[in-house]
Amino acid sequence: MYDLKPFDSLSVGDRAAMTKTVTEADGALYIAATGDFGPVHVDDGYAAGTRFGRRLAPGIMVAGLCTSVLTAELAGTIGVSIEDRFWFTGPVFYGDTLTVEVWIAESHPDTRTIVWEGSCRNEEGLEVLKARATLKYPRPKPAQAAA
Repeated sequence: MYDLKPFDSLSVGDRAAMTKTVTEADGALYIAATGDFGPVHVDDGYAAGTRFGRRLAPGIMVAGLCTSVLTAELAGTIGVSIEDRFWFTGPVFYGDTLTVEVWIAESHPDTRTIVWEGSCRNEEGLEVLKARATLKYPRPKPAQAAA
């Protein structure tokens, strides 16, 4: 968990996954930390009148699950995110159990970047989020001459 994985140790096709149930506590902590008090996340009455019929978990919080799996299980902590794109393809409700999978889709040694993709599916198999993002890795430090 949270390994220092150098660029050269990563390969196209490498994958990692996890399953997590999204809880009310997860949402409350995220909302308190970010100030994302959108009524669809916090107001039962408001959310009941939307096309979803009940409150949604914040989408960016769900996207954060992808980046968590990415750094904890797949790509390590050396790379720095330089572009992130998320598509919210279905609703996530509190109590949903999500399976999050991420994989390395491209590797660009000339720029020391990897492109990763991800998908979140609920317990019914419905894809609720897609992701595509780029990580940039630093160049290795040059070897120092012996003194």
